[in-house]
Amino acid sequence: MLSGLMMDYPLTIDRILEHGNRLYPYKRIKTKLPDGAMHVYTYRDLYRRVKRLCNALEGLGVEPGDRVGTFAWNNFQHLELYFGAPGAGAVVHTLNIRLFPGQLAYIINHAEDKVIIVDATLLPLIEKLAGDIKGVEHFVLFNEPTQGAAANLPGEVHSYESLMAAADEDYSWRVEDENQAMGLCYTSGTTGHPKGALYSHRSMYLHTIGACQAAAVGLTENDVTMPVVPQFHAMAWGLPYAAINVGSGLVMPGPHMQPAALAELIEEERVTVAAGVPTIWNGLYHDLRQKRRDISCIRSLVVGGSAMPRSLIEAYERELGVNVVHAWGMTEMSPLGTVSKLLTRHQGLPQDQQWDVKARQGYPISGVEMRIVNEAGEELPWDGSTMGELQVRGPWVARDYFKLDGSSDSFTEDGWFRTGDVVTITREGFMTITDRTKDLVRSGGEWISSVELENLLMAHPAVLEAAVIAVPHERWNERPLAVVVPTDAEEPPKASELQAFLEPRIAKWWMPDDFVFIEELPKTGTGKFDKKVLRQQFAGG
Repeated sequence: MLSGLMMDYPLTIDRILEHGNRLYPYKRIKTKLPDGAMHVYTYRDLYRRVKRLCNALEGLGVEPGDRVGTFAWNNFQHLELYFGAPGAGAVVHTLNIRLFPGQLAYIINHAEDKVIIVDATLLPLIEKLAGDIKGVEHFVLFNEPTQGAAANLPGEVHSYESLMAAADEDYSWRVEDENQAMGLCYTSGTTGHPKGALYSHRSMYLHTIGACQAAAVGLTENDVTMPVVPQFHAMAWGLPYAAINVGSGLVMPGPHMQPAALAELIEEERVTVAAGVPTIWNGLYHDLRQKRRDISCIRSLVVGGSAMPRSLIEAYERELGVNVVHAWGMTEMSPLGTVSKLLTRHQGLPQDQQWDVKARQGYPISGVEMRIVNEAGEELPWDGSTMGELQVRGPWVARDYFKLDGSSDSFTEDGWFRTGDVVTITREGFMTITDRTKDLVRSGGEWISSVELENLLMAHPAVLEAAVIAVPHERWNERPLAVVVPTDAEEPPKASELQAFLEPRIAKWWMPDDFVFIEELPKTGTGKFDKKVLRQQFAGG
C-alpha cells in the first residue's frame, strides 16, 4: 500500500472553536434569560470564557475522560460547556431535564458523572434526586438569584460565575487524540434502561462538516440559527457546533419555549434557520393563526425527532411562506442521517407532489450509508414500496453503547446499526419512515403504518394531534386504535366524520376500529408521542 503524504491533523472540537474565534470574533450569541432580558456576547467572549471554564473544571479535579453533566435549557452557559468540557479533556454529558427522576438517577449513576452544572431555574428537579445519585463530587449553579444560593444537594455546591471570575483565560487544550471521547447522550429509554452513545472528537467534527453541507442543513455566515431542539437532545442536533464552525449568529431561547415566545424571538431576531420537533412547530403554527407575526425571515424550518404531518408542511409553506426541511436521525447517529430537500428533478412537479416529496424523511447526507433488510437480514430493493428495517453506518454512527460491552443486539455482525425504523426507500434514495418496529400494527399478518394514519388524521382541521396504537384483537391479533386530541375540546369531531375523511385515502382494512378523544397526548422527554403510555392505558382495547 502506498500511503499519502498528507498532514496528520487531528479532528478535534477545540479546532472548531479556534476557527470560529479567528474568523468570526464579532458574531453574536444571544440568550433569552429567565427574567426575559437578552444576554448578548460575541464569539470572542465565548472563546475567552471557554478557556476560563477549562481552568475552572481542572480546579474541581476534572481529569481527562471524566464526565461533566449538564442540566440546563438552551443558553450561553450550556454552549460554553459544549466546548469547555471537551477542551479540558472531559466528556460533556447532557442530561434530559424532562425525564422521570428514576431515569435521571439511573443515567447519572451509570455515566458516573463527577461534576454536574445546573441551571438554577431547574434546581427543584435535580434536588429530587439528591438521595439517589452517587459519586457526584461537585454541583455548579448558574442563573441563581444570588451567587452561592443554598441547594439541597450532595457534594460541594459552587457558583458558576464565581468559579469563572477566579479562573485564568490562559489555557492549553487538553485534547490528546481525535478518537478521545467528548460527548455522551443517552437514548430516551422507550424500551428498557436508557443507553449511552459516546461521541468522539473525530465523530463530532465530521458530523459538523456533514451538517454544514449545502445538501444537508447548509448553515453559512449569513444565517441566524435558533436551536429550539433542546441542547440535551442529541447535542441539539449538532447545530451549536455547526453554527460556530461557519460563523452563524446564534439565538438561544432559554426556558422560553412557549409558541408565542418563540414567534417573538424569530420575528425580532430575524432567525433564518430554526430547528425543532413537530410538536413545537405544530404549537407555533396554531399560535400564529391566532396572532400573526412576520416570520418570513426563516429560510429553513428544520423538523426532526418524528415525522411531521404533510398537512402541516403544506400549511407552513402555503399560508406562512416558510420553507420546511424534513430531517431524520438518532442519538446513536450524533444525530443527523437524512434531509429532505427538493432536487432538480422535482422542480417541475405540481406543488402537491412537491409536498409529497418534502413529507418524506429524505436522502442520506454524505457520510451516512443506508440499507433496508427483511426479518431474515436479507437486503431489500430501493423501489419506494418494499418495507424493511433501516440499518445505517458511517463515521459518526455508534458502534456500541457506553458500558454495555457488546451486549446489545442493535448492531449487526457486519458492522451496521439497527435503527428499529421500518422504512421504504425510492430509487433516487428518498427514505420514508412507515413506523418503528415496535409501533407497527400487525393485523392478520399484514402491516399497518401508524405514522401514515397519524399524518392523515392530523390533516383533518378538527384534529390537533393524533396517535395510533395497536390493541389486541381476538381474530386479527392486533387492530389500530386512534387516540385524538381535537382542535376544539368543546366540539370534538365525530368518529364517523373521521372515518369518512380517511375512507378515500387508505385501504379498507387500515381503518381504525375506534377513535378515542382525550385532552392531551403523553409525550416523551424529547417531545415525541409516548405510545408506551398509551398502550398501557388502552391495553384492553
